[in-house]
Amino acid sequence: MHSRIFAGVIGLAILFTVVLNACTPQKNLLEQVLSSGELRALTRNAATTFYEGPHGPTGMEYDLLQRFATSLNVKLTLITSDDIKDILDQVEDGDAHVAAAGLTVTEERKQKVLFAPAYQSITQQLVYNRKNRRPRNLADLQNGKIEVIANSSHVERLTEIKQTWKNLNWDENSTAGASELVNLVAEKTLDFTIVDSNEFSINRRYHPQLNVAFDISQPQQLAWAFSNSKDRSLYDKAVTFFNNLKSSGELDNLIERHYGHINRYDYAGTYTYLYHVNRRLPKYQVMLSDAAQANKLDWRLLAATAYQESHWNPRAKSPTGVRGMMMLTKVTAKQLGVAVRTDPEESINGGAKYLRSLIDRLPAEITEPDRTWLALASYNVGYGHVKDAQLITEQLGGNPYKWEDVKKSLPLLRQKKWYKNTRYGYARGLEPVKYVENIRSYYDILRWQLERGLNDDVPESILAYSSPIL
Repeated sequence: MHSRIFAGVIGLAILFTVVLNACTPQKNLLEQVLSSGELRALTRNAATTFYEGPHGPTGMEYDLLQRFATSLNVKLTLITSDDIKDILDQVEDGDAHVAAAGLTVTEERKQKVLFAPAYQSITQQLVYNRKNRRPRNLADLQNGKIEVIANSSHVERLTEIKQTWKNLNWDENSTAGASELVNLVAEKTLDFTIVDSNEFSINRRYHPQLNVAFDISQPQQLAWAFSNSKDRSLYDKAVTFFNNLKSSGELDNLIERHYGHINRYDYAGTYTYLYHVNRRLPKYQVMLSDAAQANKLDWRLLAATAYQESHWNPRAKSPTGVRGMMMLTKVTAKQLGVAVRTDPEESINGGAKYLRSLIDRLPAEITEPDRTWLALASYNVGYGHVKDAQLITEQLGGNPYKWEDVKKSLPLLRQKKWYKNTRYGYARGLEPVKYVENIRSYYDILRWQLERGLNDDVPESILAYSSPIL
């Protein structure tokens, strides 16, 4: 009898639990994210999305995701995949909360996922090697070897084109990314590939022999993808996030941060730079490495700075009297204990110490990478002028601790309206902006070249186009 009573009590308890659960409102997706304290995001490991930079994780999508996670007061967990179909399938199935992977908004994809407001506009571009004849139209592609990323928007576009150009064929690569395919065209293994314009702008710096034949699409939008379910709580939060990002100007600042220095890079100088990386840099690599280590700097950044200053020429001299590998003034050299400015080792050690002192001199509130970019601007134009530009930035409502804002103010130091009220007066403020952004590109190219093998033979295409100046 006792066992029957006990079984009855258990049964009532189970029934009560079922009824209670049925009556308890289920948490929507946003509430689940907030209660778990985690935002799970799918992305790709690529220069336009997410990668490990000199100051830690970076990339356009990474920075956007970090800001979104911060706005929700949760931590960001990244899940990387190189397969676009896999990324779309996972977000469609709810295995991740959002896909932020440089995804182009297409009609076909809109049948599977829900896209947030677009954050960037791109075009699909046909890339070819300038050593080959430039294709003038789609008819010229029918006899060439084309390879594109599998399951990409480029495949969708080629499929549309094939309806008219029946002889058009291509291969789909399920393992390579845009940078690998671009490299194959540079090596003439492929005749053509298709990449988004933002991806080509980054990769073009590494391959000066490449060019765009023509756009094969109208402007298209990049956006985050969410599961196309009835629960749109997290999606709605993302819509608000992007609307605020656009209205505040922060989205423009992020695009400028990641692409501004690239868009203004002088691609014509890449041949000479790559020549010098292979033929001139090895003589000074140990000196640069030792000086950087002694001053807690990235040696590749120090090398890029030295190249911007002198093209790694220890005898370099400017009309204003600065000299040597790191182009030090007499006064600065004396303060740093540099006796002979044209001695490469002395100059490199002095320049490294000077750059470290500028980095350390900046307010503690300035974080990386802005700290390095502002210090480099100070190396070029002087710390006082950078401080003046920071004050102007603050007056204009910008953030004096962010390079994207300060670099807009530096050119104003050429205008009497602005410099007359500053402590240090007139400055050629556009020069430090170009200076810093050139160094950023030199750094990126050097890192890429080192990954390929610094002491590899210089390609004939580089030798043919190089005219190094001693």
